[in-house]
Amino acid sequence: MSGRSILKRIDWLSVLLYLSLVLIGWSNIYSSTFTGTDESIFDFGTLHGKQLFFIGVSFTAILVIMALEVNFYERFSSIFYLVSMLLLLGLFVFGKTIAGATSWYNLGFMNFQPSELAKITTALALAKYLSDIQTDIKRRKDQLYALLIILIPALLIIPQPDPGSALVFFALVFVIFREGLPLFYLGIGFATIIIFVTTLMFGTIWVAIGLATLIVLFFALKRKSFKVPIFPLILTTVVTILFSLSVNFVFNQVFEQRHRDRFSLWLRLEKDPSKLEQIRKTIGYNTYQSEKAIESGGFFGKGYLEGTRTKGDFVPEQETDYIFSTLGEEWGFIGTGTVIILFSILFLRLISLAERQKNDFARMYGYGVISILFIHYFINIGMVIGILPTIGIPLPFFSYGGSGLLFFTILLFVFLKLDTNRLKESF
Repeated sequence: MSGRSILKRIDWLSVLLYLSLVLIGWSNIYSSTFTGTDESIFDFGTLHGKQLFFIGVSFTAILVIMALEVNFYERFSSIFYLVSMLLLLGLFVFGKTIAGATSWYNLGFMNFQPSELAKITTALALAKYLSDIQTDIKRRKDQLYALLIILIPALLIIPQPDPGSALVFFALVFVIFREGLPLFYLGIGFATIIIFVTTLMFGTIWVAIGLATLIVLFFALKRKSFKVPIFPLILTTVVTILFSLSVNFVFNQVFEQRHRDRFSLWLRLEKDPSKLEQIRKTIGYNTYQSEKAIESGGFFGKGYLEGTRTKGDFVPEQETDYIFSTLGEEWGFIGTGTVIILFSILFLRLISLAERQKNDFARMYGYGVISILFIHYFINIGMVIGILPTIGIPLPFFSYGGSGLLFFTILLFVFLKLDTNRLKESF
């Protein structure tokens, strides 16, 4: 496909949204690191200068992606996946530890996080497998293999420990649901989360009694009309109660103290006010300061480079995981609302592009891109405004981080390259 043809067929709305988010993100990185001195924006010794450099690297990567043949990504997807898994394994020997997680390779000029690459290769490998089997994935064997593609990188990342990055991979399950996985499994997933959280909040005994009562009532009221077999119902009751009984063991013996503290703060599990306040000042400090920064911005914000909490370094890691708080303080509700609208339009546009693909692989990879970007967006903003526990994953195209920006760019533009080969038309 010629360069002129690619320029005609690329989705310029998605490109414009990408550029807008990158530009707004960089301007907020500049603001969060601005010291008031006459620094050049091209000073690569500063964080904003480094980010600007990687914006240039990302733009170069876009040109390379667009120059490659469209079938290159499908043909070599399995090899890419294997290489990324080997890189994840290599961290246990050669990895560099940053902020308590051995998730990086030190390349000298930059730190490389292979989990970011693995997100792309896992989305590619999953799309390749699902498109190859050419089925609506009703067979248990197909479901198991698809889930294993997602599970393997997650299991390699959890021990680093980096549970936030591992969680992102499970978002790819929605690709399998799009291709026909019964919603029954999604129900199991949500029920597991609900049981886990309610057990922590109310205790094992009350949850076990509640579960048993609900299941018995369902059986008593619906058995005649739905003809529910008694053995599966009893088995379901036993399994759910056993899971509830295991929650405290997992919480106290498997979770690290910092994870327990985050759940205690999020769910208000600690009944001692002094201990809860201590947790809030330590584990919850970032979120507390982030909430205050956003709240202080009001409707219109304090103005660009005028954020007093941003300038006072009240919010740790403000240029990375908490970059959204800089936007809230300096641009107010207008700024945060604008960014949320830009992300929302991008997600809707990518769904439209995915649905119009002529090729199954392209459609499935497109939904993989949507899943990864959305889980990052949802968790990051939820964490910054205090409705979700602190997990520590960046806001796509926005947060400081060279490898993050580069791989988010590759993730998106591989799909936009695949979209240039479409036949269907859309709005």
